[in-house]
Amino acid sequence: MLIEKVIRKVKRVLTKTKISSEDFRKDFDLFNSLDTQKKLANRWNDIQPCLYDKTSLTPFDAHYIYHPAWAARVIKKINPEKHIDISSSLHFSTMLSAFIPVEFYDYRPAKLNLSNLESKQGDLNQLPFQTESVTSISCMHTIEHIGLGRYGDKIDPDGDLKAIAELQRVVKKGGNLLLVTPLGRPEIRFNAHRIYSFEMIHHLFNDFELKNFSFVDDLNNYVEDANPSMVKNSSFGCGCFWYVKKQEVFS
Repeated sequence: MLIEKVIRKVKRVLTKTKISSEDFRKDFDLFNSLDTQKKLANRWNDIQPCLYDKTSLTPFDAHYIYHPAWAARVIKKINPEKHIDISSSLHFSTMLSAFIPVEFYDYRPAKLNLSNLESKQGDLNQLPFQTESVTSISCMHTIEHIGLGRYGDKIDPDGDLKAIAELQRVVKKGGNLLLVTPLGRPEIRFNAHRIYSFEMIHHLFNDFELKNFSFVDDLNNYVEDANPSMVKNSSFGCGCFWYVKKQEVFS
């Protein structure tokens, strides 16, 4: 009965691929025939088919590969004594902490144990920092979720705008804010995320200078120093904004 269950499991997976159950069994048997040393047990009952990885190129999520890479390069230029991240990818904060001290805040705090990294609970609509006290802060692929209830936060149609206002509040004059969010055809895909136009984001930052805008388009092309007009041709791109708070604000 156990063998029959295993075979049925393999067939269910194989029906979604171009690989036949016979091909999979042939690979299994060939490996066992070549494995004369038998260093590790290789039993049919213990198989764990991974049948989607035989590709000519390594696939990746362009949004989540490019935007942390962009941010790391920006932070290298800034070279702050400490960086604060609000709810971005854990991969980003954990790796960045190898080089500079990092404080990571999330509505659902992560239990992390790494040197140079503090992980704490934080609400993006009420950040635990004094006004104009932060030199370097990032919030990447996050604001588009605020107020949609996806992560247990309260429903608030203006949650994203309040979050942006909080980020702006805590950045000191001359300080840096790295913001990443989906850009393209403006809409809400409840309760996953929002998508903005370039103008919807940028017009909120009158007190900031845009030092760099980079973009990942619908075809997963990454463009450094992108022309914002590219956004109009996308439905779900990834916009990367490096803002610096102006030293003097003239009304």
